[in-house]
Amino acid sequence: MIETILPADVVAVDTFDDPPDATLLPEEESIVAKAIEKRRREFTTARHCARAALARLGVPPAPILAGRLNEPLWPAGVVGTITHCAGYRGVVVAADSKITTVGIDAEPNEPLTSGVLESVALPDERAHVAELLQARPEVRWDRMLFCAKEAVYKSWFPLAQRWLDFEDAVVTMRPGSAGASTGVFDARLLVVGPRVGGRRLTGFTGRWLVEQGLILTAIVVPVAVSARPSRVREAGGVR
Repeated sequence: MIETILPADVVAVDTFDDPPDATLLPEEESIVAKAIEKRRREFTTARHCARAALARLGVPPAPILAGRLNEPLWPAGVVGTITHCAGYRGVVVAADSKITTVGIDAEPNEPLTSGVLESVALPDERAHVAELLQARPEVRWDRMLFCAKEAVYKSWFPLAQRWLDFEDAVVTMRPGSAGASTGVFDARLLVVGPRVGGRRLTGFTGRWLVEQGLILTAIVVPVAVSARPSRVREAGGVR
Protein backbone atom coordinates (compact mmCIF):
# COMPACT_ATOMS: atom_id res chain seq x y z
CA MET A 1 0.00 0.00 0.00
CA ILE A 2 2.73 2.47 0.88
CA GLU A 3 4.22 2.20 -2.62
CA THR A 4 1.44 4.61 -3.68
CA ILE A 5 3.44 7.51 -2.23
CA LEU A 6 6.94 6.28 -3.11
CA PRO A 7 9.12 6.85 -6.19
CA ALA A 8 10.29 4.02 -8.44
CA ASP A 9 13.83 3.85 -7.02
CA VAL A 10 12.69 2.37 -3.72
CA VAL A 11 11.33 -1.07 -2.87
CA ALA A 12 8.45 -1.45 -0.44
CA VAL A 13 7.06 -4.56 1.22
CA ASP A 14 4.16 -4.28 3.64
CA THR A 15 1.58 -6.55 5.25
CA PHE A 16 -1.56 -6.33 7.36
CA ASP A 17 -0.87 -9.42 9.45
CA ASP A 18 1.96 -11.50 10.90
CA PRO A 19 2.76 -14.38 8.51
CA PRO A 20 3.12 -17.68 10.39
CA ASP A 21 6.26 -18.52 8.42
CA ALA A 22 8.07 -15.31 9.47
CA THR A 23 11.24 -16.15 11.41
CA LEU A 24 14.29 -14.39 12.78
CA LEU A 25 17.92 -15.14 12.07
CA PRO A 26 19.92 -16.30 15.12
CA GLU A 27 21.73 -12.96 15.44
CA GLU A 28 18.38 -11.14 15.70
CA GLU A 29 16.91 -13.38 18.37
CA SER A 30 18.84 -11.73 21.19
CA ILE A 31 17.31 -8.32 20.41
CA VAL A 32 13.81 -9.50 21.36
CA ALA A 33 14.71 -12.33 23.72
CA LYS A 34 12.99 -10.57 26.63
CA ALA A 35 10.33 -8.75 24.64
CA ILE A 36 6.60 -9.22 25.13
CA GLU A 37 4.79 -11.26 22.47
CA LYS A 38 3.34 -8.21 20.68
CA ARG A 39 6.77 -6.61 20.30
CA ARG A 40 8.27 -9.92 19.16
CA ARG A 41 5.60 -10.37 16.45
CA GLU A 42 6.12 -6.82 15.15
CA PHE A 43 9.88 -7.23 15.10
CA THR A 44 9.77 -10.64 13.41
CA THR A 45 7.33 -9.59 10.70
CA ALA A 46 9.30 -6.40 10.02
CA ARG A 47 12.51 -8.42 9.54
CA HIS A 48 10.60 -10.87 7.33
CA CYS A 49 9.38 -7.97 5.15
CA ALA A 50 12.86 -6.43 5.14
CA ARG A 51 14.47 -9.58 3.78
CA ALA A 52 11.80 -9.80 1.09
CA ALA A 53 12.50 -6.18 0.12
CA LEU A 54 16.27 -6.69 0.14
CA ALA A 55 15.88 -9.74 -2.09
CA ARG A 56 14.22 -7.53 -4.69
CA LEU A 57 17.36 -5.37 -4.60
CA GLY A 58 19.49 -8.46 -5.12
CA VAL A 59 20.82 -8.42 -1.55
CA PRO A 60 21.16 -11.88 0.07
CA PRO A 61 19.51 -12.61 3.43
CA ALA A 62 21.39 -11.03 6.33
CA PRO A 63 20.62 -10.18 9.95
CA ILE A 64 19.21 -6.71 10.48
CA LEU A 65 20.48 -5.72 13.89
CA ALA A 66 19.72 -2.61 15.94
CA GLY A 67 21.90 0.45 16.58
CA ARG A 68 22.40 2.48 19.73
CA LEU A 69 18.97 4.13 19.45
CA ASN A 70 17.28 0.94 18.25
CA GLU A 71 17.49 1.99 14.60
CA PRO A 72 17.77 -0.87 12.05
CA LEU A 73 21.28 -1.47 10.73
CA TRP A 74 21.13 -2.20 7.01
CA PRO A 75 23.63 -4.12 4.85
CA ALA A 76 26.34 -2.11 3.12
CA GLY A 77 25.03 -0.19 0.13
CA VAL A 78 21.44 -0.06 1.41
CA VAL A 79 19.31 2.61 3.08
CA GLY A 80 16.03 1.63 4.64
CA THR A 81 13.29 2.28 7.16
CA ILE A 82 10.74 0.24 9.10
CA THR A 83 7.35 1.04 10.61
CA HIS A 84 4.65 -0.91 12.39
CA CYS A 85 1.39 -0.20 14.15
CA ALA A 86 -1.72 -2.20 14.98
CA GLY A 87 -2.66 -4.10 11.82
CA TYR A 88 0.22 -2.91 9.65
CA ARG A 89 3.96 -3.52 9.12
CA GLY A 90 5.97 -1.85 6.37
CA VAL A 91 9.56 -1.72 5.13
CA VAL A 92 11.17 0.46 2.47
CA VAL A 93 14.72 -0.07 1.15
CA ALA A 94 16.83 1.37 -1.66
CA ALA A 95 20.36 1.39 -2.99
CA ASP A 96 22.40 4.18 -1.44
CA SER A 97 23.74 5.01 -4.90
CA LYS A 98 20.25 6.31 -5.72
CA ILE A 99 18.68 7.31 -2.40
CA THR A 100 20.35 9.34 0.36
CA THR A 101 17.84 8.65 3.11
CA VAL A 102 14.28 7.44 3.58
CA GLY A 103 11.78 7.57 6.44
CA ILE A 104 8.28 6.14 6.75
CA ASP A 105 5.70 5.88 9.50
CA ALA A 106 2.23 4.36 9.93
CA GLU A 107 -0.47 5.26 12.43
CA PRO A 108 -4.18 4.53 12.80
CA ASN A 109 -6.43 7.28 11.45
CA GLU A 110 -7.67 7.99 14.96
CA PRO A 111 -7.32 10.90 17.39
CA LEU A 112 -4.15 11.16 19.42
CA THR A 113 -4.45 10.28 23.08
CA SER A 114 -5.35 13.29 25.21
CA GLY A 115 -2.32 15.47 25.92
CA VAL A 116 -0.08 13.99 23.24
CA LEU A 117 -0.62 16.77 20.67
CA GLU A 118 0.48 19.38 23.21
CA SER A 119 3.70 17.43 23.82
CA VAL A 120 4.66 16.94 20.16
CA ALA A 121 3.34 20.08 18.42
CA LEU A 122 4.35 23.72 18.52
CA PRO A 123 1.61 26.37 18.95
CA ASP A 124 1.48 27.18 15.21
CA GLU A 125 1.22 23.48 14.41
CA ARG A 126 -1.68 23.03 16.82
CA ALA A 127 -3.50 25.92 15.16
CA HIS A 128 -2.76 24.38 11.75
CA VAL A 129 -4.18 21.03 12.90
CA ALA A 130 -7.34 22.69 14.26
CA GLU A 131 -7.99 24.40 10.90
CA LEU A 132 -7.51 21.15 8.98
CA LEU A 133 -9.75 19.19 11.34
CA GLN A 134 -12.51 21.72 10.80
CA ALA A 135 -12.12 21.61 7.01
CA ARG A 136 -11.68 17.83 6.64
CA PRO A 137 -12.67 16.01 9.83
CA GLU A 138 -12.50 12.57 8.18
CA VAL A 139 -8.69 12.79 8.44
CA ARG A 140 -7.15 12.88 11.90
CA TRP A 141 -4.67 15.67 11.24
CA ASP A 142 -3.35 15.54 14.80
CA ARG A 143 -2.26 11.94 14.18
CA MET A 144 -0.98 12.94 10.73
CA LEU A 145 1.29 15.55 12.32
CA PHE A 146 2.70 12.95 14.69
CA CYS A 147 3.16 10.48 11.82
CA ALA A 148 4.94 13.07 9.68
CA LYS A 149 7.32 13.99 12.51
CA GLU A 150 8.20 10.32 12.96
CA ALA A 151 9.10 10.10 9.26
CA VAL A 152 11.18 13.27 9.62
CA TYR A 153 13.15 11.77 12.49
CA LYS A 154 13.76 8.49 10.62
CA SER A 155 15.06 10.47 7.62
CA TRP A 156 17.16 12.78 9.78
CA PHE A 157 18.94 10.27 11.99
CA PRO A 158 21.02 8.41 9.35
CA LEU A 159 22.31 11.77 8.12
CA ALA A 160 22.89 13.52 11.45
CA GLN A 161 23.49 10.56 13.80
CA ARG A 162 21.86 12.47 16.62
CA TRP A 163 18.44 12.88 18.20
CA LEU A 164 15.81 15.23 16.82
CA ASP A 165 13.05 16.29 19.20
CA PHE A 166 9.45 16.87 18.13
CA GLU A 167 9.85 20.62 18.66
CA ASP A 168 12.95 20.74 16.45
CA ALA A 169 10.94 20.74 13.21
CA VAL A 170 7.81 22.59 12.07
CA VAL A 171 5.51 20.49 9.89
CA THR A 172 2.98 21.93 7.47
CA MET A 173 0.51 19.55 5.84
CA ARG A 174 -0.94 20.23 2.41
CA PRO A 175 -4.27 18.42 2.07
CA GLY A 176 -4.67 18.70 -1.71
CA SER A 177 -8.07 18.67 -3.38
CA ALA A 178 -11.25 17.96 -1.42
CA GLY A 179 -11.56 14.29 -0.60
CA ALA A 180 -8.06 13.43 -1.78
CA SER A 181 -6.50 10.46 0.00
CA THR A 182 -2.93 11.60 -0.66
CA GLY A 183 -1.07 14.84 -0.17
CA VAL A 184 2.23 16.49 0.69
CA PHE A 185 3.82 17.79 3.87
CA ASP A 186 6.81 20.04 4.49
CA ALA A 187 9.13 19.98 7.50
CA ARG A 188 11.34 22.96 8.32
CA LEU A 189 14.17 22.23 10.72
CA LEU A 190 14.61 24.59 13.67
CA VAL A 191 18.07 23.23 14.50
CA VAL A 192 21.26 23.20 12.47
CA GLY A 193 21.22 20.21 10.17
CA PRO A 194 24.13 18.20 8.77
CA ARG A 195 25.69 18.89 5.41
CA VAL A 196 24.15 16.77 2.66
CA GLY A 197 25.59 16.87 -0.83
CA GLY A 198 27.76 19.82 0.18
CA ARG A 199 24.82 21.92 1.43
CA ARG A 200 23.30 22.42 4.85
CA LEU A 201 20.12 20.42 5.41
CA THR A 202 17.24 22.73 6.34
CA GLY A 203 14.17 20.54 5.90
CA PHE A 204 12.32 17.78 4.12
CA THR A 205 9.31 17.33 1.90
CA GLY A 206 7.28 14.14 2.11
CA ARG A 207 3.98 12.58 1.06
CA TRP A 208 1.06 11.16 3.02
CA LEU A 209 -1.66 8.61 2.35
CA VAL A 210 -4.90 7.87 4.21
CA GLU A 211 -6.34 4.46 3.34
CA GLN A 212 -7.89 1.43 5.04
CA GLY A 213 -8.08 3.19 8.39
CA LEU A 214 -4.38 4.07 8.36
CA ILE A 215 -2.23 7.17 7.93
CA LEU A 216 1.08 6.58 6.14
CA THR A 217 3.85 9.13 5.67
CA ALA A 218 7.01 8.87 3.60
CA ILE A 219 10.11 10.94 2.94
CA VAL A 220 12.53 9.89 0.20
CA VAL A 221 15.63 11.93 -0.60
CA PRO A 222 17.20 10.96 -3.93
CA VAL A 223 20.97 11.34 -4.27
CA ALA A 224 20.50 13.88 -7.07
CA VAL A 225 18.27 16.02 -4.84
CA SER A 226 20.72 15.88 -1.93
CA ALA A 227 23.17 17.89 -4.03
CA ARG A 228 20.50 20.57 -4.58
CA PRO A 229 18.76 21.00 -1.23
CA SER A 230 17.01 24.22 -2.23
CA ARG A 231 14.81 22.32 -4.70
CA VAL A 232 11.70 20.52 -3.47
CA ARG A 233 10.05 17.60 -5.25
CA GLU A 234 6.55 16.36 -4.66
CA ALA A 235 7.80 12.77 -4.35
CA GLY A 236 9.72 13.76 -1.25
CA GLY A 237 13.01 15.47 -0.82
CA VAL A 238 15.28 17.76 1.06
CA ARG A 239 15.41 21.53 1.21
